[in-house]
Amino acid sequence: MQFRITTMLSCTLALLIVAPANAEARDSDRVLLVVSGYGADDGKTRPGFEMDELSQAYAVFSDNGLQVDIASPSGGAVVADKFNRNKPYNSRFLSDSNAVAKLTSTRAISNLGNEKYAAIFVIGGKGAMFDLPVSADLKALLARTYEEGGVIGAVCHGPAVLMNLPLKNGSSLLEGRAVTGFSNEEEALFGKGWAPSFPVLLESGLRGSGAKFSEAPMMLNHVVTDGRLVTGQNPYSTADAAEAVVKAMGRPLAPRQPWADERSVELISQMLSGDKGNARASFNADPTLYDVPLIAMWGFFRAQSAGSDREALTNAVEVMELALPHFSRPELVAGIAEARSKLSKMQ
Repeated sequence: MQFRITTMLSCTLALLIVAPANAEARDSDRVLLVVSGYGADDGKTRPGFEMDELSQAYAVFSDNGLQVDIASPSGGAVVADKFNRNKPYNSRFLSDSNAVAKLTSTRAISNLGNEKYAAIFVIGGKGAMFDLPVSADLKALLARTYEEGGVIGAVCHGPAVLMNLPLKNGSSLLEGRAVTGFSNEEEALFGKGWAPSFPVLLESGLRGSGAKFSEAPMMLNHVVTDGRLVTGQNPYSTADAAEAVVKAMGRPLAPRQPWADERSVELISQMLSGDKGNARASFNADPTLYDVPLIAMWGFFRAQSAGSDREALTNAVEVMELALPHFSRPELVAGIAEARSKLSKMQ
């Protein structure tokens, strides 16, 4: 009996000694995803968050062994802008009952108290321009997490919350820091419905907050890492931005196959860099690996925004013509014809 009591006391003492270390380890494995709670009616009457970005980030963090929580300023149910449920990352998220439960009952930022996260990743969507920057609780949580050695990440319109974010020493988180986000060029093409209501365009606001802003051509992948601050330019930067957060946490990355839209924007980037022959060969070898409508859409909108830039217009035509055999639509054919007409007048 004495041996059993001694053994039980030893086990209890061991648990008391180990528990704080385990709790600390759990803190180092925790990531918080923040979404806007502003949306309503699938984004028709009020813009919300981007489901594509949430589901991709959730997948990356989960596959890297991290515990993921989801929060919004007021907590509870939140509304995403209209999205394609059949995209692989969205269907994966929606088939995960645990993930869906976290989204249908998001944690309120104000109720997180002193909980610690190794990283916070802010999801974009135009709703992020309205409720996230004015959440004092969210700004305080971001500042505390950063000052305690955590990683801060944001994608698309998510970096809006980083504007005018003060630290304890009186400096701003963004002062002199390299960042990116949804650019003014992208806003002019895709934000006409809500951008007039923004307090400030995101790029302009980030620059005004003292940040060093950089961007890729519209809707191409661009991620900027500045120490423990990670930002992604647009939805197609989400997965790489999430992986950059994992790397900034000092963790090795789990292997991952890129999604079709990632392959597509990388293909376009390859063409713009001048490696058009290899890009075409890769695409023609198996077009099913790519999001062909996305490629066509990129070329179409690039032609619309090219103005008198001959190189940009030429690139747009070549991208559209790459997609045309697999996505023949009247508007695409018309877009190619219009762009070629403009080019002929520039000669």
